[in-house]
Amino acid sequence: MKLHELKPAKGSTKNRKRLGRGVGSGWGKTAGRGNKGHNARSGGGVRPGFEGGQMPLHRRLPKRGFTNKFKKEVAILNICDLERFESGSTIDEATLVRNGLIKGRRDSIKLLGKGEISIPLTIKLNAVSNSAEEKIKAAGGTVEVI
Repeated sequence: MKLHELKPAKGSTKNRKRLGRGVGSGWGKTAGRGNKGHNARSGGGVRPGFEGGQMPLHRRLPKRGFTNKFKKEVAILNICDLERFESGSTIDEATLVRNGLIKGRRDSIKLLGKGEISIPLTIKLNAVSNSAEEKIKAAGGTVEVI
């Protein structure tokens, strides 16, 4: 097979509808736009959410709540997720991202004490819960809050 022999699969392509090419084509005169009105005009059509002058849904529904624009995104990590690392390794943000444990944008990372750990690790994170710190020290590791 050569490049000039390639063609689309049978039935996968159709000829485009050619509008305004005479009344015999079936799409002449108004070209499928109907008679007059907003949609018949050049550049016509309504904006998204417009309901013909009726009060639109997004304005009929009550506005509730509050969005804090200073909110901090904290990624949560459990101690049981750290079992995969080798004994004595240093765990920081870059290590967690490289190993796929933390994804997306975040302001800080907090280590929680769910699960058990049996290997000594050096932890360098933004926040560590008391229970997580106790378990890491009991396994022979160290914790440094940065």
